Amino acid sequence: MSSAVRTGQHPAALRVCRLPGVYAPQADTVLLAAQLGHEEVRPGTRSLDLCTGTGVLAVLAALRGARATAVDISRSAIAASRLNALLHGCRIRALRGDLDAPVAPERFDLVTVNPPYVPSENPAAPARGARRGWDAGTDGRLLLDRVCARAPGLTPAGVLLLVQSSLSGVAATLDALARGGLRARVVQRRTEPFGAVMTARADWFAARGLIAPGTRSEELVVIRACRA
Repeated sequence: MSSAVRTGQHPAALRVCRLPGVYAPQADTVLLAAQLGHEEVRPGTRSLDLCTGTGVLAVLAALRGARATAVDISRSAIAASRLNALLHGCRIRALRGDLDAPVAPERFDLVTVNPPYVPSENPAAPARGARRGWDAGTDGRLLLDRVCARAPGLTPAGVLLLVQSSLSGVAATLDALARGGLRARVVQRRTEPFGAVMTARADWFAARGLIAPGTRSEELVVIRACRA
C-alpha cells in the first residue's frame, strides 16, 4: 500500500510503503511535513522522529542531509521506516521503544512528533493493533503530556515540532511546554473533515463537550517549541 506526502522542500510526491497495522500518512503527517520544510536542516543536523509510523518524516529529514533517527513502539513501524529509507536511498537509524527511551541521553537539533491524540472511551492505550496509532485515553493526552514533560532530548538551540488535534487540548500543550521552559506557538493550522474513526465517535465527543453537536471536523495544528 502507498501514500504520498508533499512538502515545500520536496514538491514531487514521495512514495511511501506502509505495512499492515502501521499508521498511514494522513493530513496530520502532511501538515507536520510542511513545517519541517520550513526548518533549517543541513548535513549533520541531528533529527529525531518519535511515533514514526512509516518513517516518512525521518526520511524527509535524511533526504536533506540530517543524521536521522526514527523511534516507534511498533515492530511493524520500525520495519516500514527501514523499508522506506531503503526505497528512497537514504539512511536512517530506526529503533524500537517507548518515545525517546531508546536514545536517552542523546540530544537532537530537531525533534518531530506525530503522537496518538484521538480521545477514546478507553482510558488506557491499546496494547496492540491499529488503534495504537491513534487512541490516546479519554482526553487524547496520554502521549502528549509525556512528550511535553520530557521535551525529548533537545539541544540548547533545538526545535520540537508536534502535531495534534484541537480535540486534545492545544492550550494544554502550550501551557505544558511553557512550564518546561520552552517557548511554544502554533505555526500551522488546517481544518479537516472527520474520517471514519472520528465520525464513529462524534456523538461521544459531543457528550463530553469536546465538540458542538453536529460538528464533523477538527482543526489540526503544528506546535513549534524551542528554548531560545
